[in-house]
Amino acid sequence: MAAPRPAPLVNFLVAGVQKGGTTALFDYLSDYGDIVLPSEKELHFFDDESQDWSHPDYDGYHARFPEVGGRPAGEATPIYAYWPRSLERICAYNPAMKLILVLRDPVERAWSHWRMETARGAETRPFGWCVREGRQRCFDGEPWGHHREFSYVERGFYGEQLERIFEIFARRQVLLLTSDGLRADPGAALGQVRTFLDLPPAPPPPPRRSHVGPDAGVPDPADVAFLRHIYAADAERLAALTGIRFG
Repeated sequence: MAAPRPAPLVNFLVAGVQKGGTTALFDYLSDYGDIVLPSEKELHFFDDESQDWSHPDYDGYHARFPEVGGRPAGEATPIYAYWPRSLERICAYNPAMKLILVLRDPVERAWSHWRMETARGAETRPFGWCVREGRQRCFDGEPWGHHREFSYVERGFYGEQLERIFEIFARRQVLLLTSDGLRADPGAALGQVRTFLDLPPAPPPPPRRSHVGPDAGVPDPADVAFLRHIYAADAERLAALTGIRFG
């Protein structure tokens, strides 16, 4: 007889998007004593391909969290909205999971992502090549069509990602924020999060900015126009689903 699965402990995730402001949101939430977070951001549990997903080690995952005591418990790994099978694994763990996504203009997001990978030394090619010919690199590994570092364009198809999310989770389980809104009025954004997590209002922590690197200029207008064209159909899907438009 199989051992019973441990009851879900984690009940919310900041599941996207990379370079959208999730580090700032995680830092803000860590200032609240009535929300439980692990000591570090990005646990990368539900995108871990080394796990035996027929018998995942939830005990190891739960060990990353301090005592919950009835408080909302969550973590922030922004690849979850993009990485294949992550959402299905999340639902199998906790069908009532609440998902928070911080969306950013996908062209700005791609540029910021490329800057990060270039600064880390993972990327050596120019941005224009990366968002054109370089997309082929997503088909050179596993899972097919996805890449952790070089997915500059692919991670920006928010309409596609949200359609998939809404096929698995009820819309009431998903909170959408924007990076511009979080930056401009963090108190209002955090108020939305607290309401979403069934918590009473609380004074917002002091404003902050996280992971702000040196100025690296702006993308070439031709690259911006190219990406706007690439994202055009998905932008309409996003607007139809959420009313959110970028660009």
